[in-house]
Amino acid sequence: MNLSDFQSYLKAFNARDYDKLADYWADSFSVQFEGTELFNCRETVKSFYGFLHSYINETIIPDRILIDERSLFMEARVRIEAKRDLTPETIAASDFPSLKPIKQGMTIDLPQFIHYHLEDGKFVLANCIMSGEPKLLA
Repeated sequence: MNLSDFQSYLKAFNARDYDKLADYWADSFSVQFEGTELFNCRETVKSFYGFLHSYINETIIPDRILIDERSLFMEARVRIEAKRDLTPETIAASDFPSLKPIKQGMTIDLPQFIHYHLEDGKFVLANCIMSGEPKLLA
C-alpha cells in the first residue's frame, strides 16, 4: 500500500462506500479501539458502520501519515457530526455496546493515533487510540 492507495481508502470511508472499504482489508483482520475489538470480518464492518452512520456523519481528517511495507501510522482527527440522537438505550439495544451517546447537532473532533498493520498491501490489524481530549465544535 502506498499513499495514493490509502487516500483512496479514506475517500471510500468518507463517502460511506462500505463495499470498496472492505476491499482494503485482508480476509482475516481485527479493528480495535482503545483495546476493545470493534469488528473482525467484512460483514461486521458493513453492519457497524451502517448502524453508526445512520446516526452520525464521520469524517477522517489525516494530519500526519507514515507508511512502510508493513505498517501505516496516522495521526488524525475523526470528526463526528450527529444527524440524530444516539441514546444510551439505542446503544444498549445494538450489537455495539462500546459506542458513546451523542445528541443531534453536536460536532466533535476526536484526535486519534491509528496504526494499521499490513500484509500483502491489505490491513490485518488497526489499533486506534485517543491522542488527546475530544474537542466540541458545535
